[in-house]
Amino acid sequence: MNSINSLMTTEIYGGKSLSDLLTLEFLASIVGNVLAAFLILFVGLLIGSWVKRRIVKVSERHARLDETLFHFLGNIARYIILGFAALFVLNTFGVQTTSIVAAIGAAGLAVGLALQGTLSNVAAGVMIIIFRPIKLGDFVEVAGVMGTVKDITLNTIELAGLSNTQIIVPNSEVWGNIITNYSIYDTRRSEWVFGVSYGSDLKTAETVIRETIMADPRSMTDPEPFIQVNNLGDFSVDFLVRVWVSSDDYFQYQADMKRKVKEALDSAGISIPFPTRTMIQAAE
Repeated sequence: MNSINSLMTTEIYGGKSLSDLLTLEFLASIVGNVLAAFLILFVGLLIGSWVKRRIVKVSERHARLDETLFHFLGNIARYIILGFAALFVLNTFGVQTTSIVAAIGAAGLAVGLALQGTLSNVAAGVMIIIFRPIKLGDFVEVAGVMGTVKDITLNTIELAGLSNTQIIVPNSEVWGNIITNYSIYDTRRSEWVFGVSYGSDLKTAETVIRETIMADPRSMTDPEPFIQVNNLGDFSVDFLVRVWVSSDDYFQYQADMKRKVKEALDSAGISIPFPTRTMIQAAE
């Protein structure tokens, strides 16, 4: 009997003994706190989701705003609201949140030191999302690889390669290196070098090249195309050709013009030379 009395009077929680905890009044207060905690979390989830949707809709109403950036800002706002809701829940149960915040800060510092590489990716991801050197759908070259941007997260960027392969690039490799964005401008300048033999009529060759390229409806006249002799090589006279074209047509246009100019020069009787070597054998 003495052992039971001792157990009932032993302090267990908040300065209260087991006999105190078994009272209806205390149990009712516990149930009330639990219900209040669920209510706070529920309200926090509702408010967080509502705030996120409102932030995302800002980008949907304005086409010039980057959707990825506003999804990121919406998630940040949602997590902040949920964090405050969690603190309110702890206060409901009488937990001193000041010490918890300090402990979280210390733990965050330790985790940060252990995950420097990951955090550098996150920091780079934030910079990419804010300054937007690339966005979804852009065709880019980053970290030595080329592809179309499919997804941008805080840690990585997903590209669809030229052969439709998935390429995952860490954000630190993107932000810390040269980024070439082939989709940022509406037009691009195509450039070729066409060589003709030294015996060819250069005026005729220039006319054939110009007429062949400018006959294609994709070729732009403004800015004016550049077609001139640029180099006297070892075995050919080289024409440098620069023509502006829509970015969407660039790659196919580049390939088509090489073939068309070659066929046009052949039809005009203008030879395209290839490297030759003259060998002289000394008499014995």
